[in-house]
Amino acid sequence: MRIHILGICGTFMGGIAAIARAAGHRVSGCDANVYPPMSTQLEALGIELTDGYDAAQLDGVARDADVFVIGNVVSRGNPLMEAILDRRLRYVSGPEWLRDHVLAGRFVLAVAGTHGKTTTASMLAWILEHAGLAPGFLIGGVPANFGVSARQSESAFFVVEADEYDTAFFDKRSKFVHYRPTTAILNNLEYDHADIFPDLAAIETQFHHLVRTVPRLGRLVVNGADAALARVLARGCWSEVERFGLAEVAGTGPGWTIGVNGAIELGGAPQGTLRWPADEPQLGVHNRLNALAAIAAARHAGVPVAHSLAALSGFRGVARRMQVRGRAAGITVYDDFAHHPTAIATTIDGLRRAVGSARILAVLEPRSNTMKLGAMKDRLAASLEGAERSYCYAANLGWDAAGALAPLGPRASVHDDLDDLVAAVVREARPGDHVLVMSNGGFGGVHGKLLGVLQAREVAQGRKASG
Repeated sequence: MRIHILGICGTFMGGIAAIARAAGHRVSGCDANVYPPMSTQLEALGIELTDGYDAAQLDGVARDADVFVIGNVVSRGNPLMEAILDRRLRYVSGPEWLRDHVLAGRFVLAVAGTHGKTTTASMLAWILEHAGLAPGFLIGGVPANFGVSARQSESAFFVVEADEYDTAFFDKRSKFVHYRPTTAILNNLEYDHADIFPDLAAIETQFHHLVRTVPRLGRLVVNGADAALARVLARGCWSEVERFGLAEVAGTGPGWTIGVNGAIELGGAPQGTLRWPADEPQLGVHNRLNALAAIAAARHAGVPVAHSLAALSGFRGVARRMQVRGRAAGITVYDDFAHHPTAIATTIDGLRRAVGSARILAVLEPRSNTMKLGAMKDRLAASLEGAERSYCYAANLGWDAAGALAPLGPRASVHDDLDDLVAAVVREARPGDHVLVMSNGGFGGVHGKLLGVLQAREVAQGRKASG
């Protein structure tokens, strides 16, 4: 099959491109900004990339395409899309193509939820890999154990990060309604994606649609303490349900629990103890829950709990999830994808549990569509409460970030210029501090900028000491 992908450089669509190429299809694609690392990864696979959406592609690189796979960044008015419509050419969404050409007939394990999808899906894929099941997968990040975000395989098992964002301009249902999983993890459910959904009830409806697609012999692995998910299941459930939660929090019932020491129980019966790699522990309460959900889902695929625990003892994490980007002048700089107030708070809490009384300097870019619209601005100050200092990059925001962070007083500052923000952080930072950078984008390379200035300081201090 000859495929041309519109919006190919996003993580999801780039993953589809890689899977399609591995399956033997001829693949090309285009995007508004063809940029590394995705562009270099795709070009290394022999995928021809075009910068922009010029309609001339239909008579050039895409002239022999059998189907056009459309990413959800493409909207009406896009010149290439309009030409495809005018010529009545065949087009499908990314999730549709994945369902029909990759997922059909497989044991699909889908990971859904507002938070933790990427990490949980990575854990689950690694557990299945460690058990010898060699799963295919499509994940919205790069698990360190694999080094790639997507993989085609001959295995009966496929792990997919089940995103609730819309499918395409012509299909406003959530992506995950197309996946038809045998096992579905429902990690949590909060309001997000304010550009798509008017309220939480609208997202709950999409989760209800997902639940409708799980077969009678399938299994839902559900956060038992989440009220929104309880409402979803109350609207209808046709599959087996296993609930999970923290041992110290009531509400899970006779399901899976994990204690503060990692001890796991199922229905009150001990199952073993979760132990992370000593050099790369997965920090925070949220990662305990992510691991528990992955263990429960893997069990439905036939993997004993003991095997899952052995796999997770070698789990190396996910790029941009509390990733140490470097150390300089006695200061550690982290990169994390957190971009929702709940994720920001849990990320800071996880780091706090690891560093104790050491200072945390939080550096935030409110970049997601939800954050840009200001839907979460009233929760932002509280989410940063666990950090000693907070720095917010407010360029291109349509709301008053300084006002939103006013409850933090002098502990917070707002900057419209990235270099000014870097300078402010560096002025404040001292040996032993932990600088936690949080954004769902590149953030202008702020991690490298911070480390560059700190390294220069370290060199200058060394010269002064030696002189």
